[in-house]
Amino acid sequence: EVQLQASGGGLVQAGGSLRLSCAASGFTFDGYAIGWFRQAPGKEREGVSCISFSNGRTYYADSVKGRFTISSDNAKSTVYLQMSSLKPEDTAVYYCAADPTKGRPFYWGLQNEYHYWGQGTQVTVSS
Repeated sequence: EVQLQASGGGLVQAGGSLRLSCAASGFTFDGYAIGWFRQAPGKEREGVSCISFSNGRTYYADSVKGRFTISSDNAKSTVYLQMSSLKPEDTAVYYCAADPTKGRPFYWGLQNEYHYWGQGTQVTVSS
């Protein structure tokens, strides 16, 4: 059974940093894409970042480029999202998601592209 467990959220002041973790079980990363999404109150869920284990590429939303970094520890089956220079507008519930893309055309920022989802972790950035 594929499971994803997101953790690492919390309350941080603007300019601070947090590292989110997405612990995966029930599958290996080969051929998968792991994405991070976020949803702020009253807003639609949006793609933040993605790492593809099919093509080795990483992807970022324009709003987080240069501030967030996605990485993985395959031995721990965990994908991380290092968030720096946080802004109040980064406040949201963050979710990780996975899909066995296996090289098919894949639009990383669309939530419908992902088959498996973890529960969210709250990130609150105070001004």
